[in-house]
Amino acid sequence: MRQSYFANTNSPLPLMSLKSLAGIAMMAGLLGVTGCQSMQTKTPAPVITTPGGTVTAPAKLDTFTINGKIGITTPATAQAPTQAGSAFYAWGQQGDRFAIELVGALGIGKTNIEYNGQTATLVSEKTGSMTASSPDELLKKATGWQVPISQLPYWISGKPAPSDSGQQVDEAGRLVAAVNGDWTANFTYEGAKILPSKINVRSDQGHKVVMTILHQTVQ
Repeated sequence: MRQSYFANTNSPLPLMSLKSLAGIAMMAGLLGVTGCQSMQTKTPAPVITTPGGTVTAPAKLDTFTINGKIGITTPATAQAPTQAGSAFYAWGQQGDRFAIELVGALGIGKTNIEYNGQTATLVSEKTGSMTASSPDELLKKATGWQVPISQLPYWISGKPAPSDSGQQVDEAGRLVAAVNGDWTANFTYEGAKILPSKINVRSDQGHKVVMTILHQTVQ
């Protein structure tokens, strides 16, 4: 599953490799190909207490490739009515580094968001290029509101983020809700799978992000 790009996790991964990986996952997703999750873990998973007893909590995915569709709704303001849009995405991540490609990106054309561990960059066909020292700062700069991008790798793994202030799990120990600042995330699973197939995130201000997830196999 990872033999081309992620065979050696101790070596630096070129950002171009992440971009290529995201592009491959995007192509597979548009063709309707589904796959399995790509997992690497560095630390033992903790034990948590659930309504059904004591279970092992999932570990955060250190390396993953996913794709799917993302929808965003922004609340009405004095200057603009409620706005909504969607895009297909492909996301390749290793450790803190990632590359995300968006197609049909919410009215701004094809968009790439990248983070190499030090600098975050957003490039879109409509807005051009912008950079920031962190993904959170970058998306705040690009959208005008705080997007919970730092929490997403944890939530994609079905695991609470370290900064979450509250969480709920089901009887199988799967995360079904998490609270982080102004944001509340709800998680949907297919059958007995342990990784979420959809994350629905809503802010107290009315912003809404719905993310469908295919955990993609890429050779």
